[in-house]
Amino acid sequence: MSVALITGSAGLVGSEAVAYFASLGMDVVGIDNGMRADFFGREASTAWVRDRLCTDIPRYLHFDADIRDSFSISKIFAHYCHDIALVIHTAAQPSHDWAASNPTTDFAVNANGTSVLLEATRHFAPNAVFIFTSTNKVYGDLPNTLPLVEQETRWEVDAGHAYAKNGIPESMSLDRTTHSLFGVSKAAADLLVQEYGRYFGMKTACFRGGCLTGPNHSGTQLHGFLAYLMKCAVMDEPYMIFGYKRKQVRDNIHSADLIRAFHEFFKNPRSGEVYNMGGGRHSNCSMMEAISLCEGITGKPMRWKYTEENRRGDHIWWISDITRFREHYPNWKLQYDVPQILREIHECNRDRWRDECAMPVRRTS
Repeated sequence: MSVALITGSAGLVGSEAVAYFASLGMDVVGIDNGMRADFFGREASTAWVRDRLCTDIPRYLHFDADIRDSFSISKIFAHYCHDIALVIHTAAQPSHDWAASNPTTDFAVNANGTSVLLEATRHFAPNAVFIFTSTNKVYGDLPNTLPLVEQETRWEVDAGHAYAKNGIPESMSLDRTTHSLFGVSKAAADLLVQEYGRYFGMKTACFRGGCLTGPNHSGTQLHGFLAYLMKCAVMDEPYMIFGYKRKQVRDNIHSADLIRAFHEFFKNPRSGEVYNMGGGRHSNCSMMEAISLCEGITGKPMRWKYTEENRRGDHIWWISDITRFREHYPNWKLQYDVPQILREIHECNRDRWRDECAMPVRRTS
């Protein structure tokens, strides 16, 4: 028996990983306690994804466990032990806005929870491949010091700069910058994953994601850019834009493209690796451009609001340089770009969003 253990298994990346590795014939153990709804409210709940996984994937077994609970996590790992071939750690508190409201919980989930999982892997499945979904927020706001040029619909890095062709590489410093508290908790986890690879010889990798997206994303205002944007477009709800003249740029990678990258690493793992991972120059957009795409797909204008105040530590321009991963794994290629991603989010979710909106609100006496 070969087991893939996936944390945050009902989330965007976790659920994509569950379906993918189950399709390869692996037994999949999922750990997800539904904290996303606690973080962001009922609209962000991933229960609908969890229920679908439990119903549709016979090789899937779900555990409602908290990654901070070392006893519960060790019990799960001890049961499967050396059968665990792969650990994909996607569970997290994912919003730098939310982190500022509760730094203690943010750090406990992101940093301490990762420590618990690494220790469980080291003791019970030391030969397993450990993949961590890190974030570009570990670089803080240092990207904002790049020489940026304002264009009609976006900011761009100056054409003469080293990052202009491919984006921002892993060699960018993590120091002397404002990270946001979320960025700090994820950086701590990121460094732990690297250290367990280098110090203990475990097969570990940090994938520092830009915007991870796809139709399984339970997008909300504080997290899930494209999914939440499309939901607002469909439901005629106002979308709030924070600063940078609506021209901030993000690269966006479909969760399916990301999971295929995970698979490439799983087949030929390394120790203590770090990869910037996103849509790169193939799949990116500004806020203005994303709104225009949504309007084209829905056939109606969006309602949006704008405030000059940007989120603290937020990036003006981010495009991931994915050259390093491509050099290590040349068979991997991106399949989705932003227009394709938005069309799929729209097609897969519009009826569900409308049905949820039409559901009566339960009143309690």
